[in-house]
Order: sequence, then structure tokens, then C-alpha cells
Amino acid sequence: MADAPATEIGSGRDDVQFRFRDDEPAGVAQVTVDAFLEQPAAEAVRVEPGDDARALLPHLARVRLVEVNFPVFGDGRGYSAARLLREHGYTGELRAVGDVLVDQIAFMRRCGFDSFAPERPLDPADVEAAFARWPEVYQSAADERVPIWNLRHG
Repeated sequence: MADAPATEIGSGRDDVQFRFRDDEPAGVAQVTVDAFLEQPAAEAVRVEPGDDARALLPHLARVRLVEVNFPVFGDGRGYSAARLLREHGYTGELRAVGDVLVDQIAFMRRCGFDSFAPERPLDPADVEAAFARWPEVYQSAADERVPIWNLRHG
């Protein structure tokens, strides 16, 4: 793998990054949740479907990177893991990996993901369109967007 920077995509958002297998920086070793809990020096963890992300809550201060695996696009458990971590104060990089599709990334972003490593590269224009598709939201989430009802009735 080359040591190239992540590809940044998304309406000028410097907080959204896309990584593909050929541009992942070296030196960040992700371990499973169980292995992370046994290694006090670990700073990166990979959450698989079925893992309980709540096990990470007492350790959020030392976590630099959380990868949440989406082995198939229809498995939505990673959304819950992401939102749980953000709502409990995790501020590090939260990366969706695996079968990440362009029509899901806006929802992933709302749940707190700020980095994406899809199995297959995504077209930058499609990504821009996905982030811009719904300028208003209807409920609060892990991101900073204000629901439209709150804008109207402030």
C-alpha cells in the first residue's frame, strides 16, 4: 500500500475522508474489540457486526480510530455502533469500511462517520450528489445538522 493521503470528497467538507485500499496510510493497525480490550496500548479498533460497541465506552479517550465493518450493505448494525460512540463523546476518526455504497453515505455521515473506506471506489460526483440530496433533516442525529422544525420554530 502506498502512503498517499486520503481522498477528500464532499462539498468542501474537510471533515469527510475517503480511503481506498491503495491509499491507506501505513502504521495504523486495527484490532478486534476483544483484542483491543486486552491491549492497553492499542489505539485503533475494528468493530464487526455483532460486536458490542458499548465495551469501548470506558476506553474512548485512548481510541484514535474506530473502523466499523459493513460486510454487506444490508447489515445496519454499524449505524447503531457509530451513533452510540458519538453520543458518548467519541471524537476520533470513525470509519465505515466494507460494502459501503454511495446511497448510504449521507445516512452514515448523520450517524457520525467521518471517514469511508469502501471496497470499491466511489465516483466523486455521485458522492457530492449524495451529500447534497437532502439539504434539510427532520430529526436530530450524531451530526451537527439542525432539524428543520427547530429552524422553523427555533
